Amino acid sequence: MQLLTPAFGLIIWTLLAFLIVFFILKKYAWKPILDSMNKREKGIADSLATAENIKLEMSQMKSENEALLVKAREERAQMLKEAKETKDKIINEAKEQAKAETNKIIADAQSVINQQKMAALTDLKNQVGTLVIEVSEKILRRELNNRQEQEKYIKQLAENVKLN
Repeated sequence: MQLLTPAFGLIIWTLLAFLIVFFILKKYAWKPILDSMNKREKGIADSLATAENIKLEMSQMKSENEALLVKAREERAQMLKEAKETKDKIINEAKEQAKAETNKIIADAQSVINQQKMAALTDLKNQVGTLVIEVSEKILRRELNNRQEQEKYIKQLAENVKLN
């Protein structure tokens, strides 16, 4: 039982040793320990404040990036719209130019056709005129006394004439 109950002298000497160590630690070690703990606490607080500031900056940068993305998408959409309008404009201009050229070609072809038609009509008229003159000349060269013979001769010439 003696091991469980210490003697009064042991308690005094243990208390005295504790107080001496306590006063030595208080005088020489307590301030540096408290200072280092205060520095550490301040460092942790500063780190937390810095982390909070960085978090705010990151959220701000994220919103700025989203705004830039929205702006870039709008610019891309605008560029695509302008490109499509330009494409449509070029296609329409090409179609109009093709129509104009087609109309010009058709007009030129119709003009050529009309010229050839007029030339053919003129040639036909010239041939008919020539035939009339030849028939008239043959009739006039032949002196016929009888009217019936003249008519018979005219019919015969008309039947022999070949139109080209």
